[in-house]
Amino acid sequence: MLFHCVFSKFLFFFTVRTPPPQPRPPSPTLGEPWRDVNWGDKEVDLQYVKEYKPERDDIRHLRILLYGPVGAGKSSFINSVSSVLRDRMSIPAAASATTSDKSFTRKYETHTIRKEKGNPQTFYPFVFNDIMGQEEDSGSGVHPEDIKLAMKGHVREKYKFNPVSPLSSEDPGYNPEPSADDKVHVLVCVFSANSAETTESVLQKMADIRQEAGDLGISQMAMMTKIDEACGETEKNLRNVYKSKHLKKKMKDFSAAVGIPMNCIFPIKNYSEEIDISDDVDSLILSALRCMIDFGDDFINKL
Repeated sequence: MLFHCVFSKFLFFFTVRTPPPQPRPPSPTLGEPWRDVNWGDKEVDLQYVKEYKPERDDIRHLRILLYGPVGAGKSSFINSVSSVLRDRMSIPAAASATTSDKSFTRKYETHTIRKEKGNPQTFYPFVFNDIMGQEEDSGSGVHPEDIKLAMKGHVREKYKFNPVSPLSSEDPGYNPEPSADDKVHVLVCVFSANSAETTESVLQKMADIRQEAGDLGISQMAMMTKIDEACGETEKNLRNVYKSKHLKKKMKDFSAAVGIPMNCIFPIKNYSEEIDISDDVDSLILSALRCMIDFGDDFINKL
């Protein structure tokens, strides 16, 4: 009996107790997407883009200007659009694969996209202008005044940006009499979902440019790139983009900081490592591109 009591106490002190169940961590995704995408049905948007044509005779093409921080993926987006429309990988705009904090784009260039195979003279009636990235240091990156001049059509093709001094009316790169075709018709801010928090100085530069575009009546929108790198759920399945709580917060924070409404911000993934196109990647790119065309066309009709 004594032995039994001692043995029972021994078991009591050395028995491993099962810890209470821990609460499950909150899900990183929402139960339902907060924005609809026609997954698996990109042909509707693709046809819309392919059939677009400006209604005004004096405007040959709708001009889309991309701006934003260094490394956000502006040139990569141009290449991605070309890949979607040509149904194969295409790189009309040189883009850097490094993580350098210095802009790869140095000159003001107009990028066209060939429309049909076998006919090098047929292009889509919209063009992209890539511009040197914005940096925190005032002595590097594109000068905000150059972006404002570009919006008004005063920057000539191949003008080389000078971060220290903006383009002047005496410079050969200055276009004194821009046509309606030279002006920017839609301004698109490109920012990365995978970058660290954008500094206050860069955010202020973007807000200033947005204000200038607003004064000119230019349509505006934004794209959030690298969504697969920023969110594991989206990396696993791109269709989780509008279920991701992290990405939605990133969009809301950017909207509050710069002033671009949520319904004018589009999350996308650019083609980077792929060698073949993907319908899901295409769907997000086409969704953003269709909005650019609609917004730019609205501005053209007001000129």
